Amino acid sequence: MFALVIDDGSLVWRERPDPVPGPGDVLVEVVAAGLNAADLLQRRGLYPAPPGVPADVPGLELAGRVVAVGDGVDASWVGRPVAALTGGGAQATHCVVPAEHLLRVPEGVDLVEAGGFPEAFCTAHDAVVTQGALAAGERLLVTGAAGGVGCAAVQIGRALGATVVALTRDRRHDEALRALGADETVVVDDLPTTEPVDVVLELVGAATLPAVLRRVRPHGRVVVVGVGSGARVELDLLAVMGSRLTLTGSTLRGRTRAEKADVVARVARDLGPRWRDGTVRVPVAEVVDARDGSRAYDDFARPGRLGKIVLTLGPA
Repeated sequence: MFALVIDDGSLVWRERPDPVPGPGDVLVEVVAAGLNAADLLQRRGLYPAPPGVPADVPGLELAGRVVAVGDGVDASWVGRPVAALTGGGAQATHCVVPAEHLLRVPEGVDLVEAGGFPEAFCTAHDAVVTQGALAAGERLLVTGAAGGVGCAAVQIGRALGATVVALTRDRRHDEALRALGADETVVVDDLPTTEPVDVVLELVGAATLPAVLRRVRPHGRVVVVGVGSGARVELDLLAVMGSRLTLTGSTLRGRTRAEKADVVARVARDLGPRWRDGTVRVPVAEVVDARDGSRAYDDFARPGRLGKIVLTLGPA
């Protein structure tokens, strides 16, 4: 197989031994792999892969076709188009994945688009639904709403019957975000006059969290899953206490195999039908051949896009 390999901070297209699926695993021939902020951090040596995952091959999500199965896995998976959440190694022509981390790609959904689905929608669903307990009729604020996880969260909020407020750095994506399901689009300067919200998905970090906390209703829930603008803030604990807020956060990569399987199962149950009927989708900002991975990483680091950058690794 070939893989996009991190070599002293550089990205190189390099041949590697073909992986073999172990018990309970499948081998996927990868068509596409979404690019995420975690990949940029790993390239810089700031987000090491968990044990058992290739240490120098990034990639937390993929789409492709199952070409082999390990012991204990139903052979009917072979040949099926799938998407998968991975702990790393997805930016390669082949990747071993636990069978319970697979998502069936609906008929009619392009595998390139599917390559940007698992990490974005699993992260957003876990944060907004499982941790944030968003309910119909509540107000959801999504910061960094134009990114892959933000676009997923906007659609999940709409699907749940919430009022969705999308916060971005500027107004260039207002129309597209409203098409995805945002009821309101705002920038940080608008927050003081924005109606308070019940749940916040914080994807930006230090640049927005202090202002966001002032717009949360009593008993509100704030879930932090991104800190691209900085990880340290000055927090008014009296405000947290007075409003009885719940402030939490999470990452997916370091969770156990069973914990990730639970996240994937929840997404399949709640979002699988909506993915099939087109209610939720992956906005793709750019498609880049993995052999040109350095350009894709550079493009990801620049602000201004809406949706996912997806790397292609094989024929669709």
